[in-house]
Amino acid sequence: MDERIVKAYESRPKDWVWHAANAAIIIVLLVWSLGAMESSGTNANGGKMALNILSGIVHPDTELLFNLSKEGVLYLLLETICIAFMGTVVGAVFSIPLAFLSASNLTPKPVAFIGRMIIMMVRTVPAFVYGLMFIRVTGPGPFAGLMTMSVTSIGMVSKMYIEAIEDLDTKILESLDAMGCSTWQKILYGILPQLMPNFASTAIYRFDINLRDATVLGLVGAGGIGAPLIFAMNAYRWNEAGSILIGLVVLVLIVEWISTKIRVKLTRG
Repeated sequence: MDERIVKAYESRPKDWVWHAANAAIIIVLLVWSLGAMESSGTNANGGKMALNILSGIVHPDTELLFNLSKEGVLYLLLETICIAFMGTVVGAVFSIPLAFLSASNLTPKPVAFIGRMIIMMVRTVPAFVYGLMFIRVTGPGPFAGLMTMSVTSIGMVSKMYIEAIEDLDTKILESLDAMGCSTWQKILYGILPQLMPNFASTAIYRFDINLRDATVLGLVGAGGIGAPLIFAMNAYRWNEAGSILIGLVVLVLIVEWISTKIRVKLTRG
């Protein structure tokens, strides 16, 4: 037994050259990447700037934080939530027909290929670029952010929907067909019960992403709390920036906790 093990070990493929070459390539890529990174913007005031930001978070502007007017943090957070939520809903709704058209187990392969190419093209454009485009079309404001969230959601949500559709248990549909069920009954009792948990879980996960993206889109004028944050930081009003950051952190933590609970419930039933 031991001799066979020794012989198998001695006759093992000598691929150390291949591993050494891969390691050398990785090292070269790391060195090249580090060489391309520049920190010319860092100066002697960088540490002081970081301390000012931390000081603003520790000593926030409570008047701005609890202000109930349209300039207050609470209203801006609510606007950000609305942009992310409506963008997710619109994107999820439009993703359903696109996903069914792109599912290879339901539609002919040429049609599914075209649908997948459309989804791929939508996903290649960053949300920031979509935000700039819609601001030019609709003007700055929450509506531009909503449109941006909708389009960016379609790219990811439809892809996840396609995977759920292609994993359908066709035996259930065959059983319903043998019972003489109509097409609507097969959709109602055979397809939707399988897809709804995955669809809902995907939409909730996308809402988490959109909530963070909506904050960034505010920097280009697409509504939300991003614009007041960048204005406060550019004007060195660290207390205001700290209050906005505190509101964002609390909001993201609450939404993350709630969405995780809902997704676990949907997954486990």
